[in-house]
Amino acid sequence: MPDVVTGADLAFVRGMLLHHAQALEMTELVPDRATREDITLFAERIELSQAEEIGVMQDWLRGRGEPVFELGGIQAHEHPEQMSGMLTGEQMAELAGTSGADFDLLFLQSMYRHHEGAIAMVDELSDAGGAQDPFIFELAKEIDNDQRIEMDRMVGMLADLGATPPATDG
Repeated sequence: MPDVVTGADLAFVRGMLLHHAQALEMTELVPDRATREDITLFAERIELSQAEEIGVMQDWLRGRGEPVFELGGIQAHEHPEQMSGMLTGEQMAELAGTSGADFDLLFLQSMYRHHEGAIAMVDELSDAGGAQDPFIFELAKEIDNDQRIEMDRMVGMLADLGATPPATDG
């Protein structure tokens, strides 16, 4: 049986590529700015998992003859209104301009919101009748599970800083 690929599937993969690219932009800031080893290790885990998922999603698009844009140099925050949880250019600049304990807190709060956005994108895919393709179904389920696990870790790290997760936008 051939895979059933919907427009919602394609939009999800393309959007998630940009979403993951911004997460990588955020984690690239950690080594020079964070003070806590747990945040550095957490950022490394995000880098590994999301870079791998980017490659898998790009391969999936190529396998269907769909155009694949390269993410190097893309400023994923240029169109944040298109995806839930995306940081604006101003928010990325604020994160990049912070260091030490202030960075630790802002990074965790920003990444928490970013992860909430990824979960919202999975929900939007389902609401649009997407994920009929087995690959997309599994990818969306994996993204949802990973984001929730990482959000739980961030709640613990924020608690260690005497903070709580940011309020939900919606």
